[in-house]
Amino acid sequence: MSTLRETFLEELADIYDAEKQLLKALPKMAEAARNPELKSGFEMHLNQTEGHVNRLEQVFQVFGEKAKGKKCKAMKGLIAEGEDLIDDGEGDAALICAAQKVEHYEIATYGSLKSWAQQLDQQDAARLLEQTLSEEKATDDKLTQVAENVVNLEEEQAEHVHSE
Repeated sequence: MSTLRETFLEELADIYDAEKQLLKALPKMAEAARNPELKSGFEMHLNQTEGHVNRLEQVFQVFGEKAKGKKCKAMKGLIAEGEDLIDDGEGDAALICAAQKVEHYEIATYGSLKSWAQQLDQQDAARLLEQTLSEEKATDDKLTQVAENVVNLEEEQAEHVHSE
């Protein structure tokens, strides 16, 4: 049975790889987005994600470890699902759903890591993880707001097309 520290480092390596995968996927999502608010949101989150990678590297340092990734199968699957939506031209509402799935995965992971860092008496690491957790939650909230605007706009456009 692994120790909490070992489990923490395994999950840290997993989310480190997940964030790096996301750095490659976000530009594609931004390019596919039609709604300007959604497009700029993806671009803004790309900048935040670079900060998340940097913070994770600091957390590895706090634990006296070299930053390294462990292939995150969950993120790979979530990104592949998003790419399928883009390829199929599913639109902004579907893109938002795919992005929120990513955010929820990250929120769950950062929440656990923060809690474990506290239990391991690594308050500096916990603070860094809390910062990222707060940003992920804010991004999720923003996506919900954009989703409401996008869905309403798409419905209005569909009604307009049908009334012509």
